[in-house]
Amino acid sequence: MGVLAGMVAGLLLSAAPVARAQDRDVVRCGSEDGRFSRCQVPWRDAELIRQESDSACVRGQTWGVDRGGLWVDRGCRGQFVEMERDGGWHGGGGWQGGGRPHDDDWRPGPDWDREIRLQCESNDHEYHFCQVDVGGRGYARLMRQLSGSACEEGYSWGWNRAGVWVSKGCRGLFSVNRRW
Repeated sequence: MGVLAGMVAGLLLSAAPVARAQDRDVVRCGSEDGRFSRCQVPWRDAELIRQESDSACVRGQTWGVDRGGLWVDRGCRGQFVEMERDGGWHGGGGWQGGGRPHDDDWRPGPDWDREIRLQCESNDHEYHFCQVDVGGRGYARLMRQLSGSACEEGYSWGWNRAGVWVSKGCRGLFSVNRRW
């Protein structure tokens, strides 16, 4: 009996470092009935670790992180964790460093840091994503609302590093200040 208890304790102790290494706060966030929803998190970026919905969860289209927190839309539901601070993907065989894998010295050209203006429209009150690389230090703002429907940041429009999204009939002219 004592040997069995010792073996069980040894197995539990040997597994403890692995559990601590992967100990990150997991947040469940879901879009109910296909509606846009927010989950308040203090993170700058997130990683989807488990999709729990039949609807697709696609970064920048049905989920993302912006200044208002983690957001999900169009039925996406899953478990999310904070992206590691070095910026590198981890788990699933990804790279561990920041930037691009195997290309640590890559930088965009001299015309990268600039303003880009674009029109993004939610037709028939549907979600629409307008892709433009905002950059790691960039941001977007609504310059002029073109629709009769309200354009409220975090509710009917928002942005992430990959671009600007609109929904609920918001149509507008946006300014993206792209910064590396």
